Amino acid sequence: MCNAFQYRDGILCCEDVSLGDIADRSGTPVYVYSAGAMRDRLHEYVRAFSGQNALFCYALKANSNLAVIRTLAQAGAGADTVSMGEIRRALAAGVPPSKIVFAGVAKTDDEIRFALQQSILQINVESLPELKRLSAIASSMGVDAPVALRVNPHVEAKTHDKTSTGRKQDKFGIAHDRVPEILAHMRELPGVKAVGLHMHIGSQITALDPFEAAYARGIRLFRDMRAVGHPLTTLDLGGGFGVTYRDEQPLDAQGYADLVARLASGLDCRLLFEPGRALVAEAGMLVSRVIYRKITDDRQFLILDAGMNTLVRPAMYDAWHEIVPVRENGGERLPVDVVGPICESSDVFGRGRMLPPLDSGDLVAFGSAGAYGAVMASDYNSRPSPAEVLVDGGRWALIKPARQAEEQYADESIPAWLDEVPAA
Repeated sequence: MCNAFQYRDGILCCEDVSLGDIADRSGTPVYVYSAGAMRDRLHEYVRAFSGQNALFCYALKANSNLAVIRTLAQAGAGADTVSMGEIRRALAAGVPPSKIVFAGVAKTDDEIRFALQQSILQINVESLPELKRLSAIASSMGVDAPVALRVNPHVEAKTHDKTSTGRKQDKFGIAHDRVPEILAHMRELPGVKAVGLHMHIGSQITALDPFEAAYARGIRLFRDMRAVGHPLTTLDLGGGFGVTYRDEQPLDAQGYADLVARLASGLDCRLLFEPGRALVAEAGMLVSRVIYRKITDDRQFLILDAGMNTLVRPAMYDAWHEIVPVRENGGERLPVDVVGPICESSDVFGRGRMLPPLDSGDLVAFGSAGAYGAVMASDYNSRPSPAEVLVDGGRWALIKPARQAEEQYADESIPAWLDEVPAA
């Protein structure tokens, strides 16, 4: 657990607020985020890059709650977005358009038009067809789109296969050896202006080696393209900085900054970074209540009111989240399978977890749950969605209430013919 979550008088707290009090008042399951932890993590990276021309654009896909975005925006972050909806969220949370990057492998015409209408900082282009479509739309609007080509450096990120994005078999980016050809072609296209290069090789990377391999290739390409006359001013190095879920050693911000400074020495350009998980994962916990303790011949199950619809990462990635009791009870720790209520065998958070005796009504908390938690939650089984809470010192607020079944189907309708009385 990060420093924002500590036991006080036997009760787990977020900053100065008891998770038990939050659960009693907001209901469970509930995601709880520490504003202080998010700001501290952002400032750690900003301090490490002092002296370099760097902008950190928070990747909204990790956690797109407006209060989370606003917290980081007020601390100086921009926004990395992958849809029109995320651009709208960033704007609604107060992020200036001049700090918004639009990325993603598939941008619709409507999304492109909206991004251009907002005069955002940069559009990261991932293919020649996308570039041509952007050119046609921008020229029809009479504007020049600021473009950074996403380079696929063909580097193994040494992370989970499903979160690797910089290998030649991945769907992301343009092969690095095709970038010169596409930049040359861009000069002939109206409505697009090459401002930089972009790369992002994956997520939850905990070693510097993959970054060094990818950045060395990308920076060499950047220098070469400048040398032949392309006026590039921005180098977008993406994100992917790993955090601690179990026993991983997260990247040292200063060591990472020193690596970039060495590789980009003398480049004289603006650097963009797009951390998501690194800013919010450890700043959040998921609090859930025990429904039953079930004992069989060879094991014990702790059945929670949170399920794979609440936190899908264990089912999707076999991901580990630390699970701890909200109230310390000092009992003997015994192995227990922690599971949810969903009618799926994959609805398991952890097997053989060592926990003290817990029973119906007790609370548990999942560590490092601030990223890819609530944002990936679903209405599966028509169970209430999780609530979300932001804590800042001794203050806390419900920033998203649980969504009950009636609200989930409020926008559905039954065709009139289904109400007709069938013929005898």
